[in-house]
Amino acid sequence: MADATLLPTHPLEAHRDAFTALSAELATAGTDLAIELEPLTNAVDLRVDPAAVDAAALRDVVGGTLPTLPNTWTVVAGGRAVWLGPDEWLLTGERPARAWEEALHAVVGPHGGAAVDVSAQRTGVRLRGAGARALLAHGCALDLRPASFPPGSAAQTLLGQSGVLLTAEPDGFRLAVRTSYAGYVADWLLDATTEFRPRPTDQQRAEA
Repeated sequence: MADATLLPTHPLEAHRDAFTALSAELATAGTDLAIELEPLTNAVDLRVDPAAVDAAALRDVVGGTLPTLPNTWTVVAGGRAVWLGPDEWLLTGERPARAWEEALHAVVGPHGGAAVDVSAQRTGVRLRGAGARALLAHGCALDLRPASFPPGSAAQTLLGQSGVLLTAEPDGFRLAVRTSYAGYVADWLLDATTEFRPRPTDQQRAEA
């Protein structure tokens, strides 16, 4: 009997080939810019007053230290923790979301906190290379220069007309966007790369 197991499909699967072809085209032209889909990952939204909870117990279940500096992210076991507010973080990683949610709730629930599985809420796109900053500047009002937005930074902002969670990486940027707006952001990125693509030569125009 054939295996009938249903596998999750990336919300932007229909854009994967376009991103791959675009990245190859840019690389051939010598442009240091690539766009790729982030693998699907589990996510938990954590809310708690950090002063009210046992820090050691929370650190053990999170798998690392939560960022306390506004608009930053830190590495935790198997993923990352992104600061969203004084009492809110987005945890992402490969740990089973249900078990992670329950373990976190056991620690923060008695202190008025909450942990909610939001794995289906956002999808991710990765921008790599020196050209990523220039590309984002077409639709993001933040100052993304390394001095102002270095690796380890995070911000909830707009890209075009869509809200995104933007994180600065050592080799570029990561965009986490609500799944319902993911198609818009993907199309925006493809359109915004127009000026980065090589222009056809006179001979190519004639042949066309």
